[in-house]
Amino acid sequence: MRKYGLIGFPLGHSFSEKYFTEKFLKENIPDCSYSNYPLENLDHFMDLINTAQELVGLNVTIPYKTQIIKFVDELDAEAEEIGAVNVLKIIRQPQQLRIFGYNSDVTGIRNTLLPFISKNVRNAVILGTGGSSKAVSHVLKKFGLNVSLVSREKKPGILTYSELTSELISETQVIVNTTPLGMFPNIDGKPPIDYSVLTKNHILFDLVYNPELTTFLKIGAAQGCTTLGGLNMLHLQAEKAWEIWNEK
Repeated sequence: MRKYGLIGFPLGHSFSEKYFTEKFLKENIPDCSYSNYPLENLDHFMDLINTAQELVGLNVTIPYKTQIIKFVDELDAEAEEIGAVNVLKIIRQPQQLRIFGYNSDVTGIRNTLLPFISKNVRNAVILGTGGSSKAVSHVLKKFGLNVSLVSREKKPGILTYSELTSELISETQVIVNTTPLGMFPNIDGKPPIDYSVLTKNHILFDLVYNPELTTFLKIGAAQGCTTLGGLNMLHLQAEKAWEIWNEK
């Protein structure tokens, strides 16, 4: 039995277990299972790896996409450039265990946004500075966009929400929410930005996928924005993770 799973905390919002369990049944993939492994911290990560001997692949979610790197023996070049990992491939050989780190978020983000990037799209704002934010920033910069990061806390080179002016939002074509604001069960939550200046020239992308239509996106749609939910991205990155796990 090949075992796969998801680490993070909390995991009540996650779709991965359901997605992969249904994939195994639908595609008649034998001898595979997928489970959630909620870890309140990473102190017991290696205990999980050493105890679950059939575990060959893991997805990594909030809040461990950067912290997990210290446990990785070898990083994929793109994951190293981004500084965040959301896929682990575990190779077990006699007397040797090796963990490889990848970032499949990039595939999901790139393929979701690509149809909407044109020569008129020049500026982007990313709300949040965690592991997912790093992947979004990587993709947008590869598209050639000017990227501004926003955090609740003052950090060098990063705006706070109070510094995210209405003028800056007006001049920005892409706004991406990488925070958990609006995620189930707190579905009324939303990033604290000036929604009144949003127009049909804005693209709002929310990485939150539960609910599929967040308050952030609902308000954006009412203002005429193009809105992109996180579910399609999650499907894309999950399939990329499966490809990584099964590469020779």
